[in-house]
Amino acid sequence: MITLYGMSLSGHVHRVRLLLSMLGLEYHFEVVDASSSELRHLNPLGQVPVLRDGDLVLADSNAILVYLAKAYGAGTQWLPDDAVGAAHVQRWLSIAAGELRQGPAAARMVALFHKKGEPADARARAATLLGFMDAYLCDRAYLAADCPTLADLACYSYTAHAPEGGISLDPYPAVRAWLERIEALPGFVPLPWRE
Repeated sequence: MITLYGMSLSGHVHRVRLLLSMLGLEYHFEVVDASSSELRHLNPLGQVPVLRDGDLVLADSNAILVYLAKAYGAGTQWLPDDAVGAAHVQRWLSIAAGELRQGPAAARMVALFHKKGEPADARARAATLLGFMDAYLCDRAYLAADCPTLADLACYSYTAHAPEGGISLDPYPAVRAWLERIEALPGFVPLPWRE
């Protein structure tokens, strides 16, 4: 049985939950506190998500996405086998770990959790990224291919929840249309909004 350790409001955890659901995989979700000894045992960096699959313990949401796609998604579109397709997905995984994390995700962390140490210019970074994504998606349905891939799942959560960080999505119609396409996929599960 696969076990996913995390927090329900984490966008990094959510991207893994999306893929697990879309692959139709059964798993146990265990909520862990970021400061718990249990989490530090699983991942000394104290970050979620962490996935346990048999003897394998794997941290980092993007690494987990790649593992799940390779281990359980054979014959699916989630991670292309060809060099160009894989490179396009990797580009967006890097954006998810970089610009998306330092922009919309950071603004959300400050607004919801009053987290210190986030970039002071997170909203400006978010505007730059969302402007880029909107222009990029004007003539594309998905980020890395003609069908949804890991790139879309990695970028969905923090983009969709940018408003929780005080970032309006109103100026970005192509981004909003892309979010709707992801939400319409079979197996989609929403990331809860903070109440």
